Amino acid sequence: MNVQVPPPRPADEAALDPEAMRQPLSSAWYCVGRADSVGGGRLRAVALNGEQIVLGRAKDGTPFALRDRCPHRGMALSKGPFDGQTLMCPFHGWRFGTDGGCRDVPTLSEHDVADFSRIRVQPFPIRESAGFLWVNPHLGPPAGEPPAVPELDFTPAGCLVVELEVEASFDLTVLSLVDPGHVAFVHDTWWFRPSKQLREKVKIFEPVMHGFTMASHATTTSSPVYRLLGGVPEVEIEFRLPGVRLERIRAGTKHVANYTFATPLSPNRTMLTNALYWSMPALNLLKPVARPLMRQFLGQDQRVLQDAQKGLDRKPTMVLFGQGDLPSQWYFRLKREALEAGLTGRPFVNPLERRELRWRS
Repeated sequence: MNVQVPPPRPADEAALDPEAMRQPLSSAWYCVGRADSVGGGRLRAVALNGEQIVLGRAKDGTPFALRDRCPHRGMALSKGPFDGQTLMCPFHGWRFGTDGGCRDVPTLSEHDVADFSRIRVQPFPIRESAGFLWVNPHLGPPAGEPPAVPELDFTPAGCLVVELEVEASFDLTVLSLVDPGHVAFVHDTWWFRPSKQLREKVKIFEPVMHGFTMASHATTTSSPVYRLLGGVPEVEIEFRLPGVRLERIRAGTKHVANYTFATPLSPNRTMLTNALYWSMPALNLLKPVARPLMRQFLGQDQRVLQDAQKGLDRKPTMVLFGQGDLPSQWYFRLKREALEAGLTGRPFVNPLERRELRWRS
């Protein structure tokens, strides 16, 4: 059966603005960079779904996120100095606290009676988890509980992070995180996929809060990556709104986690962040080799997504076909449920059910 995405919903379509389905979720936690990229007086300017944000860390270590715009003349606050307590606009010296409140307007005369304490820069909620900073750009009334921030269930002995900017929409990029069919064609490399034959895959998928998991299963040891763990590794893969893929690999007491996050920068620009964590200190010796391989892997996704985006720009429809495309359909169902729950103020209810899927890869 051919499926146009997103599928029609005649009963409540009037309640949900169709444009909302084409945008990233407004109330969700998005990865905005490494936690160690700020601190010690350093500021970092980032883009998040068209919003310019400045990140920093107060003297007590608490991270903060503010709109990167001085309300006086629009200057980027990230261009000015930060002393651990206040950010100074480099245009006229206005100072703002890490909560966004104006602390000083040095150009005021003693005869001025203006109350600058009412001037504020918009703050954004920010959290720190799994070595990253996460910002929720939602500024409206509460829209329900957003999907949880990713966490680690072990203490890593090492970590390797690769970031790659993709000239493609957020939805198209997120679909690559749940699409099993592209692996055999896009990631056909000796170190990741040594077998060149398509094989029938049978996996159980189960709903979880704000997403779904490919249930834990024993995987092949033919891949050079899995051989490093020894034994037969157990793999669980979770997808979670808004665009988070969490792959957890265990072999006895050994743990590896391969986390991928999609962050909307602008309408057709998305950041892909891949973080690889491991519990075995010996694997730190492989970081110089692993980094270019990870970049090669993400680069393969980058190239195919950018070419696919050009096709969607000409005709913005997709035909999702077969069981291998069901996870992509599930993404849109989850996204719609999150939007409708936020619109009506009710709790999120996962619309998915446990399902066995079969595809060739």
